[in-house]
Amino acid sequence: MSGHSKWSQIKHQKGAADAAKSKTFSRLGKFITIESKKANGNLSSPSLISAIDRAKAANMPKDTIERAIAKGNSKEAGDLDAVSYEFYGPGGSALIVSALTDNKNRTTQEVKHLLSKNGYELGTPGSALWAFTKSPNGRYTPNEPLMDVVGDDETKLTTILQILDDYEDVQEVVTNARGYESTEE
Repeated sequence: MSGHSKWSQIKHQKGAADAAKSKTFSRLGKFITIESKKANGNLSSPSLISAIDRAKAANMPKDTIERAIAKGNSKEAGDLDAVSYEFYGPGGSALIVSALTDNKNRTTQEVKHLLSKNGYELGTPGSALWAFTKSPNGRYTPNEPLMDVVGDDETKLTTILQILDDYEDVQEVVTNARGYESTEE
């Protein structure tokens, strides 16, 4: 009767769900830490409130949120920096990659490598920003009109978005392609 227990049937689903939840909580924890650092621990800061609300919406445990806020107020918080990268993807779509990292050089090289491996290269700062508006809480939203990406370009865009989203330092990838506006978790 090997392999017929209830646990053997659900452990694969639970493992995948737990891994996805862990990845989301890790990203949100880094984001809260950065916002707490910017706000100097002021819990009434709009950007920190927004970060906490996003974490609560993802069912992040309260003690994990509190640890992330405390880490932002400690000396360890100086280790994380927010960085953004711009490039043009399939079909001329503009993309912005937002990341939180403890080593800007490593993250820049890794993002460059991921892009070049797939036939893209980083744009110069400001080259793709025209297609987006930055909100007060630091998130980018695409401006109208959105690009229509079809056929082979649609497949390529989905692939590069997935590759970038799998990189642990990346917090969000935003594009001006219709139907792909954000891969933030």
